[in-house]
Amino acid sequence: MPTRPPRYRAADTAQQLIGGFLLAGPFVVTEEVWMLAVQMDWLNGLGTAAVVVTIGYTALYGADAKRDPEIESDLGGVPLRFVSLLGVAFGSVVLLVLLFDAPSTFFAVLEVPPEHRPGTLFRVICVGSVFSVVGAATADSVF
Repeated sequence: MPTRPPRYRAADTAQQLIGGFLLAGPFVVTEEVWMLAVQMDWLNGLGTAAVVVTIGYTALYGADAKRDPEIESDLGGVPLRFVSLLGVAFGSVVLLVLLFDAPSTFFAVLEVPPEHRPGTLFRVICVGSVFSVVGAATADSVF
């Protein structure tokens, strides 16, 4: 029987935030990420979001034998630590995109038509979140 992990605390989210922001930052302001997002379609964006979810869950519960999602505190049946991780992964990218005002710069440089901007922004967030979730999960596991 696995040992019960420490209770999930606000400090765990703080650790996730540090890791998530550290790895997301460079990808939010990289022209290649924005060019990639322009070329992707909705299916690619949704697939990328699914990869973020898979990486997050695997990093928390597949790679760390001390954690058991069945015995952790949950929110609607989903482990609270995992909910926090996904919030940090996607949220850190959204926040950095807005703080850096990246859309106004890259949409102008890449000449993205207004009707394509919401989808492009969604895909940028998904691509950046691939890296953010790795940082967030690593920080959660290490500290």
